[in-house]
Amino acid sequence: MLQAHAFTAPQFKAQDLHGLSPAALAEVAAQMLVQIHSQSRRIAAQSQQIAERDRAIKFKDTQLERITFELARLKAWKFAARTEAMNAEQRQLFEETLAADEASLQAQLEALQAQAVTPTPAPVEPKRQPKRQALPEHLERVVHHHEPEDTTCPSAGCGQPMQRVGEDVSERLDIVPAQFFVHRHIRGKWACRCCQVLVQEPVEPQIIDSGVPAAGLVAHTLVSRFVDHLPYYRQEAINARSGVHTPRSTLAAWSGRGGAALQPLFDVHREFVLGAQVLHADETPVEMLDPGAGKTRRAYVWAYARGGFDAQPGVAYDFCLGRGAKYPTAFLHGWAGTLVRDEFKGYESVLRQDDRTGAGCLAHARRKFDELIKVNQSPVALQAVQRIALIYRVEHEAKALSAEDRLAMRHARSKPLWQELHVWLRLERGRVPEGSAVARAIDYSLNAWGQLTAHLRDGRVPVDNNHIENLMRPWAMGRKAWLFAGSELAGQRAAVVMSLVQSALCRARHMADYADGRTMPNGLASPRILRSRRVIGSA
Repeated sequence: MLQAHAFTAPQFKAQDLHGLSPAALAEVAAQMLVQIHSQSRRIAAQSQQIAERDRAIKFKDTQLERITFELARLKAWKFAARTEAMNAEQRQLFEETLAADEASLQAQLEALQAQAVTPTPAPVEPKRQPKRQALPEHLERVVHHHEPEDTTCPSAGCGQPMQRVGEDVSERLDIVPAQFFVHRHIRGKWACRCCQVLVQEPVEPQIIDSGVPAAGLVAHTLVSRFVDHLPYYRQEAINARSGVHTPRSTLAAWSGRGGAALQPLFDVHREFVLGAQVLHADETPVEMLDPGAGKTRRAYVWAYARGGFDAQPGVAYDFCLGRGAKYPTAFLHGWAGTLVRDEFKGYESVLRQDDRTGAGCLAHARRKFDELIKVNQSPVALQAVQRIALIYRVEHEAKALSAEDRLAMRHARSKPLWQELHVWLRLERGRVPEGSAVARAIDYSLNAWGQLTAHLRDGRVPVDNNHIENLMRPWAMGRKAWLFAGSELAGQRAAVVMSLVQSALCRARHMADYADGRTMPNGLASPRILRSRRVIGSA
C-alpha cells in the first residue's frame, strides 16, 4: 500500500494520512526524520562554509588594510612633509571643544554678573602694539654723529645760535663678512756678549705646530664643517672669495689635527654626561666609505644626553660600526640610572645591568596612531591622539617646575588620564581585527606600558625621548651635506667635535632662555614667569 503511494515530505497533506496503518505511519515518519536530518546536515555544512568565507573575507580585509597602510606610509615618508602636527580635521575637533567650553564659561559669567548688585564692567585691555626686539647689547657699536652744518636760527630776521635740546637715537644691524688676517709674531733675541748667552721668548703652543693656521682658523673650519655642515670643497670656494687658497685636502688635514687635539676634552665631557641620573639614548644610521669594497657601508651614531630637565645640558656622540647592544653597553659601562629610549630590542641587555631602569617614549607611541590618521583617518587612532594630547598639555605646564612639584602635578592630573587611556586601549584592542595596523599600534603602547609610565614614578624623567631626537637632527642635516664619513676614524673625530659643539649650543640656548626671563639656570621658570602664573591661577 505504501509502495504504491510513495510520498515525499513536502507532498504530505492531512487527508493523505487517513487510512494508513500504524506501520505505514511509522515508516512515513522515519522517512521524514531521515529527510530532516539530511537537510540539517546540509544547512550545517552551508553555515560552516559561510563562516569560513566570512573569516577569509575578514582576513583579506585585514591584509588589504595593512598593505594599504604600509603603502601610504611609504609614500608619506617619500613625498609628504614629515610632521606630527595635527591636520585641519583634528584641529577642528579641538576648536569645537574649545568653543563649547567658551560658551559654557560665558554663560556662567553672565549668571554671576546678573546676581551682583552693582556689576563692574570688564576692563578693556589696550591694544598691544608690535615692538621690535632690541639688538643684543654685547655687539660692538659704531657711533655716527649727525649734526646740522649750520646751527643758527633759519628764521628771517633772527640769526641767533640755537641750543641743543635733545637727540634721536636709532640702531641698524650690519655685518662685516669673514676676514682673514695674519698674526705676525716677532720674538726678539737678546744675547750677552761676554757670557755668550742667548735669551728669547719661547714659541706659544699651537694646535698645529709649524703650521699656517692659528687656533681661530682651525675652530672656524671645524664649526663650518660640523655645525654649518659645509663640505670642504664649499669651504675652499668661500675662502677663495677672500683671496686665500685653502685646498680641501688642507682643510681636511686641519680638521684632523683639531679633532685629535679635542680628544682629552671629550673624555672629560663624556664623564660629565654620564654623571647624570637620567640619560636619553638614540641612534641613527650614517653611511661610511668602504674603499676596499668600492662603495659605502652603514654605520651608526649613538647619542647620549643628560636629562631634558637637567640644569646642565650636555650630549655625547659615539660613532660605531653597527647597531648591536655591545656598543651602548661599552659606552655606558659603570653608569647607573634611568635610560629614556625607544623600544629597540638592543636596549634590553643594556638595562639588565644593576641599578638601571628604562623609560619609554610617548612620542613613539603617538606616532603609531598619527600615521594611521594620515593614511585612513582611523577614528580609534584619532581618539588616541586626542587622549595623548591631554597628557602633553599637563607636561607642558609642569615643565618649569622642580622635580618634586612636577611629580605631584603628574599624580594629580596626569595619572588619571593614563589610567583612562589604559582601560580604553584594552577595550579597543578587543574590538579591532587581529593583525591590523590599529592592533599593532595599540599593542606597542600596551606592551611598553610600564616604561611609558616611568615618569609617574620619578619627576626627573621626561615623558618622551624628543630631547635626544632634537639633538640627532644635526647628524641628519650633515648626512645630506657631506653624504658619508670617509672612514671610521673620521666618524669618531666627527663625534668628538659634534659632542662638544652641540653641548655648547645647548648651554647657549639655555642661558638665552634665562636672559629672556623664560627659565632659570636650574631649569625652573624665572621669578617673573612664576609671578605671572600665580596671578593667572588666582584669577
